[in-house]
Amino acid sequence: MTSRPIRPPALLALALTGVLALTGAPAAAAPAVSAPAAKPAAPDPAPPEWSDVEVHDPSLVSVGDEHYLFGSHLAAAKTEDFVSFEQVANHVTPENPLFDDVRTELAETFKWAETETLWAPDVIQLEHDGRYYMYYDACRGDSPRSALGVAVADDVDGPYTDLGIILKSGHRDGEGPSEDGTPYDALVHPNAVDPDVFYDADGRLWMVYGSFSGGMFILELDPTTGLPFPDQGYGTHLTGGNHSRIEGPSMMYDPETEHYYLFTSFGGLDADAGYNMRVMRSTNPDGPFVDAEGNDMREVRSDPDLPVFDDVTIEPFGVKLMGNYLFPREVGAPGEGIGAGKVSPGHNTTYTDPETGEQLLIFHSRFPDRGEFHQVRVHEMTMNADGWPIVSPHRYAGGHEKSRFFRSDIPGDYQVIVHDKTISPDIRTAETVTLSRNGRISGAHDGRWRAGSGDRLTLTIDGSTYRGVISREWDPTSERWVDAFSAVSEAGVAVWGTPLPAMTDAEVVDAVLSDLEVPGSAIADLDLPTTGTHGSEISWTSSAPEVVDADGSVTRDVENDASATLTATITKGDARRQASFTVAVPAQPAPGLVARYRFDGDLAADDDRAEAGRPTGDRIGALGGEVAFDTGVHGSAVALDGTSGVRLPDGLIDGTSYSVALWLRPDALTPFSTTFFGARNDTNWVSLVPEIGFGEGHTMLWAGSTAPYDGDAGATIPADEWTHVAFTVDDDDVTLLLDGEVAHSGAGFPDVFTTADSVFALGVNWWDAPYEGAIDDLQVYRGTLTPAQVAEIADGEVADL
Repeated sequence: MTSRPIRPPALLALALTGVLALTGAPAAAAPAVSAPAAKPAAPDPAPPEWSDVEVHDPSLVSVGDEHYLFGSHLAAAKTEDFVSFEQVANHVTPENPLFDDVRTELAETFKWAETETLWAPDVIQLEHDGRYYMYYDACRGDSPRSALGVAVADDVDGPYTDLGIILKSGHRDGEGPSEDGTPYDALVHPNAVDPDVFYDADGRLWMVYGSFSGGMFILELDPTTGLPFPDQGYGTHLTGGNHSRIEGPSMMYDPETEHYYLFTSFGGLDADAGYNMRVMRSTNPDGPFVDAEGNDMREVRSDPDLPVFDDVTIEPFGVKLMGNYLFPREVGAPGEGIGAGKVSPGHNTTYTDPETGEQLLIFHSRFPDRGEFHQVRVHEMTMNADGWPIVSPHRYAGGHEKSRFFRSDIPGDYQVIVHDKTISPDIRTAETVTLSRNGRISGAHDGRWRAGSGDRLTLTIDGSTYRGVISREWDPTSERWVDAFSAVSEAGVAVWGTPLPAMTDAEVVDAVLSDLEVPGSAIADLDLPTTGTHGSEISWTSSAPEVVDADGSVTRDVENDASATLTATITKGDARRQASFTVAVPAQPAPGLVARYRFDGDLAADDDRAEAGRPTGDRIGALGGEVAFDTGVHGSAVALDGTSGVRLPDGLIDGTSYSVALWLRPDALTPFSTTFFGARNDTNWVSLVPEIGFGEGHTMLWAGSTAPYDGDAGATIPADEWTHVAFTVDDDDVTLLLDGEVAHSGAGFPDVFTTADSVFALGVNWWDAPYEGAIDDLQVYRGTLTPAQVAEIADGEVADL
């Protein structure tokens, strides 16, 4: 739900007294730069210490100084500062503390919706009795057959007692009419999910809801019961229809603008489905709502003559606040990793601080290179000069005290993202733009900027006008406080900018050269960067293109080792430097067994084919740790107690054709805990996970890279039982087998082990809780195994490739 503001939203936390603006005036007529500066008078707060949780489709209810999030699959978390969160509940099981036994309590709902899980709920404390009302919902998933009901509790964290179903959708022939007395029609009637319950400015109680199907609807509720007033049917239609991919409505009232803001998510929630957050507004809670161009959002729906889930028709509408994006950490820039970004961010809720007026946007998000892994994220939000919400580029790091800024500090190089209105899995990657002292914008985009009043900012970029603010934020990649800007165009498109450290051209070239890395050996194509920080350029030449070409292509000989010298030339303005790297390319070895670990009382490999494993602590690089041995399928097995793992030899797998087989007996199923893990680095890895921490919690072969992969087995291997698990990778084709049966197969698996020094482990990685259970007869092969060969291995044999 949306928390109700008590005071008008303040702009204090945006930490500015000046304003940045852009005009479209020609360069010759440009006034002197009048922009706020970036140096706060007061010292910055300490760096944030985030603690993250998993709550898909979060909704918010505040209880004193604590703020609770409730989401799909009966997940819940709490926080006091929106920086550090604590998981309270997760998964629809009898053990979930939000109900005494949710399976029994909501049996009627599960039966109607023909599912075993719950979708996005909302919790609100009703004023008449002070109790907490959970508006829960369940959906079949492949159709809008859903049930939406209410449960009540004396405490926000339950246990909740069911009051019954209040809405149904997806009625079939013979099941009677729908809620409005007519046969259910999924093109015009709503899917009864995704509720958001709120009080309006006059104290009336409402519920907005809906997902895809006939669109978003709103019902007025009785504030003494929390139930809909009679004779409303499904309520008033607000937007969407014809199966348009619009869902997750959340309402926020702003007393300063005197508007109701209806936030929704367009697109699909999966990492490859283009989820993005948009907003529309009205002076009334039940509409009509419009976007920044004045379009009546009641008319926004998919074209019924086009294929189902037609996105093209709805793309132009709504004010788009955030979609897929990445502020990349380019070569030479401070920090580590690929940078900061989001994939399919959406299904948001909002919070307005009753004391300061600070506004926050709270949502779930996936991430570049992480597949379907998702967590809660919070960004600061404010209103621009036109009364539209704008969202800060960086995640919330705690409120920043209002500061003074000096105009002379604004010019410089920025990473800029323009969120276009497309619904696409493509990630909008920031480009380098320069804000000059004469008010010009140059680089990847052209335009003008100048200052306004307060913290306001107007930009003209590529002919479009954007109005917004500049704010003091924590850049998680460079790990420093920066002055970033955010604005929205008259067409409802957001633009974000975050500054790069001030550097001369020579300093840029030196930084790129210092940061540039090329592996000393390669057995697959190399990803050679062609750009560095601040728009610098990197060009490559090769001494032996037939071995390693200048574009990074690697060719392995079947008999002889080879090498090549790559030379990089880094250029920025008049600054230029070169560096050379020798890359060894070993000959392509023949397919066959690489290593076998029987774990018969030790961690040695058979026939000394590979080095012995060694115990680790609770992470792949942690020292110490102990392992034990228990009865296995064939002899004994290594037993891990959830505090340690086994480090296998580096380079165990190289290339793009390999197979792994092992027996697993989990003593406990812990989300994300790995059994077999291999990685080239912390963004390119493969992990065999008995229970993934999202979706249905299935067993998964999970890979992280620039093209992440989720190999869902469609089931979860049982605890306290032995299961034989094997997977084979052949270029980009992958197959996962459970007890000899193909559980998953697909294409697009990433090339992870492209060097000869990747790291490998059993039971541990760099991030997650260690695996608790036994592992027996690990066999690693170069080349791919057939199902028949996997069956031989399960019987204790070695396959002949």
